[in-house]
Amino acid sequence: MYTFNHMSKEEALSILKLPEEKLPALLDSVYQIRKKYKGNRVGIQLLTNARSGDCTQNCAYCAQSCNSKADIEKYRMVSTKKLLQDGYVVQEQHLARHCIGLSGIRFQDDEINEFAARVRELKTKTQTQICCSIGFLTPEQAKILREAGVDRINHNLNTSRSNYPNICTTHTYQERIDNIKMLQGMGFEICCGGIVGLGETTEDIVDMLFEIRDINPQAVPINFLIPMKGTALESANIQHLTPEYCLKILCLARLLTPKSDIRCAAGREVYLKGWEKEMFCAVDSIFASGYLTAGGQSIDDTIRLITNAGFTYYIETES
Repeated sequence: MYTFNHMSKEEALSILKLPEEKLPALLDSVYQIRKKYKGNRVGIQLLTNARSGDCTQNCAYCAQSCNSKADIEKYRMVSTKKLLQDGYVVQEQHLARHCIGLSGIRFQDDEINEFAARVRELKTKTQTQICCSIGFLTPEQAKILREAGVDRINHNLNTSRSNYPNICTTHTYQERIDNIKMLQGMGFEICCGGIVGLGETTEDIVDMLFEIRDINPQAVPINFLIPMKGTALESANIQHLTPEYCLKILCLARLLTPKSDIRCAAGREVYLKGWEKEMFCAVDSIFASGYLTAGGQSIDDTIRLITNAGFTYYIETES
């Protein structure tokens, strides 16, 4: 039905505009691709907010941005105890990966060295897969983290190139692309996705997903905006984020990047509640226990969600 290897932008747009009565057929087609590459397994990721708040960037959606008035906890670095506790949870619950986020766009070398020491201890004691969301790194800093045991780097595009100046003006879209290409050149796996609900058009979503297809990341997290009080987008219009529309976006992500992990990240508990079976037709990865500054579903509830939908959860093994 759909040929993802040669899909045009017009064909991609037609999927986002597909009449709702045709959605079951789309889900069936996408599920066959998902099953071919991912089976019926769902990876659960745990996210630790290792450094919170006081970011120098003005990303409109983010509670940690320099312009945000959101009431969040702020700290320079989470305790080693907390980082290890989360690592043990990932290990003991057989989750897929430990994701670690640090607010900020650039870091001093001593900060990277301090964090690398935490990663080495975490890796030694838990042997879990580690992905870091850590802004722009120099090649030297990236090498330090890779040698410490960071397996994957998250760097989302968030929206389209044309819409990006409406969301952030303190760095450019091209800087994000360049950072990702540098990291790929050093052998890092890449996690790269976006956020839906930033005032974008359907064309913007297609453009973003085509850029992500060109990057060919190992994981594609799709977030659906949860407007947070105190951010520039606290009054964002999200009425169009129906379950059906969200599903079409996840299906398109699967069609364009069939071998990648498609992760339904922030917003799934809000926009896709009750639609989990349909969601897993495209999605093979989700978070448990929250999203940096926003809460989420517990690990036990997440596991029940997956098994009740007829899927299994799993742990990734070291390669």
